[in-house]
This record gives sequence, C-alpha cells and structure tokens, in this order.
Amino acid sequence: MTDFKELVQLRRSHRKFTEEPIDKEDMKCILRAALMSPTSKGVRAWTFIVVEDKEKIAALSEAKAMGGQFLKGAAACIAVLGNPEENDCWIEDGSIAAISMQYQAEELGIGSCWAQMRARTLADGTPADIQIRKILSLPDNLSCLCILGLGHKADERKPQNEDKLKWEKVGYIPDDNQE
Repeated sequence: MTDFKELVQLRRSHRKFTEEPIDKEDMKCILRAALMSPTSKGVRAWTFIVVEDKEKIAALSEAKAMGGQFLKGAAACIAVLGNPEENDCWIEDGSIAAISMQYQAEELGIGSCWAQMRARTLADGTPADIQIRKILSLPDNLSCLCILGLGHKADERKPQNEDKLKWEKVGYIPDDNQE
C-alpha cells in the first residue's frame, strides 16, 4: 500500500485507457471508498451509478458540449448524483466521494478523470442533467455532479512536482496566545 503523501503526489488525471476491464473486486473497493466518505450531518444522500455498457458510456461522453469525450475510452464510468432537495450539501458531499474514489483507484493502479457535468450544457443549451437522466433512466429529482471515467492507464503521467507547489496561495495565522 502506498502512503497517502505519496498517493496524492502520484494521482493524476488519465484520459487514455486500455481495453482491459476493471476487476469487479477493484470496482467494489472503489465504491467502498465513496460509501465511506464523510458527508454533511452523516446524511449520505448521494447515489452512484456504475456504467460499463459501451453504448451508454459513449452517450454519456456526449452529454455536454466539451470535455467529456475521453469517457468513450473508459472501461467504466461512475455517475456521481445527488438530490438537491434532500441535501443542500450534495455538491460538497459528492465531491468528497468522487475524489475518495479517485484516490482509491490510483492506489489500485487504475486511472481516472473527472468529467464535470453540473451546470454544463450541450451546444444548444440543453442541460447535461437532462441528457444524463435520459441515458441512465433516472428520476427528475437526481442531479449529476460529475462522471468519473475509470480504466487501466494507457499513458504515463509524471508525479506532481513538489517544486511547483504554490505555497504562496496558503495563508497562516499563528496563535498569538501560544508561547
């Protein structure tokens, strides 16, 4: 097992995948990470839909105008959904679950990339949510935050460069009461 410090340095977005399917136990482990992720007030109001059907994956890749085409090459996709009426923190909770899945995938040697769907549209202005609900036969109360593309990596990415971290973006307020 990789330690977390190394894992965050190694995890990069992968948009190119091999044809190899994802092992069912690996997918279960990835979903376990999502189901264990923290949520506001412990509500756990997210929903995850795993898609392995190539036609549905291709349709999902076209659910917004730009930026989702890489999904076509994924072995599987996971739609991260929430009900805005049930939980006002659905975006935050879904985001935590999605990155938890991405870190778990990386630890398993599986590549991933986040395709933003919330607040995205087709060129004609049709919301991505409408397309995704249609493709996945979802009820109207669910909204899609993102779709994670997952697969075995077909490209190599260098680890994050420690020297390029933007430490100037970090503020620090010391405790004046400590001696």
